Amino acid sequence: MRILMIEDEKSLADIVAERLRREEYTVDVEYTGTSGYEQALTGIYDAVILDVMLPGMDGFTVLQNLRKEKVTTPVLMLTARAEVDDKVNGLDLGADDYLTKPFEMRELLARMRALCRRRGETDISVLSFGDVTMRINRPEFMCTVTGESMKLGRKEYLLMEYFMRNSSQIISREQITEKIWGYESEAEYNNVEVYVSFLRKKVKAIGSRVQIRAVRGMGYHLEESHD
Repeated sequence: MRILMIEDEKSLADIVAERLRREEYTVDVEYTGTSGYEQALTGIYDAVILDVMLPGMDGFTVLQNLRKEKVTTPVLMLTARAEVDDKVNGLDLGADDYLTKPFEMRELLARMRALCRRRGETDISVLSFGDVTMRINRPEFMCTVTGESMKLGRKEYLLMEYFMRNSSQIISREQITEKIWGYESEAEYNNVEVYVSFLRKKVKAIGSRVQIRAVRGMGYHLEESHD
């Protein structure tokens, strides 16, 4: 699981990140609301730990903007304020859970496990773009497109799901590499091109109008052809 922590208190952020890594999470840390927001927009994370009081952009604004951009990553909000109004505001803006500082590390870990479980439960879902509807089935790496079933390899499946979940965005090769192969991966740079090519052929073979378009110097995005 890949976690993003957005927390301006560096000592706390580093302690929490290190503990999460010992629990075998992959963790990135951002110390400002602005940089955290930009990183969360990539959509490569399974959960975000988000402080409320942040420089540059407060946590409520970060969360509100993420939801406006259709980023559905689960968010656990942290705050030093225990007022009910703050919690209600965060939950109304789209937070999935709330934790008040100071907190016990074991409680944070339990809440993260619960978030990731819920994320896993909702991953079996229906994703749609244009004439394509994917019914996700992780164990078999199958999807259904315009009524026809299509078998994908594991990496193909993860890549197609990533495109479908972020259909309104241009996704860079770097973002794809980080999401599909991981930060520490030694995967070749042209692996992305290879797997995009595989997907294009399979989607075209079943007669879909949806195409994976390359945007020069930026990355890839889904597009529906009207030819």
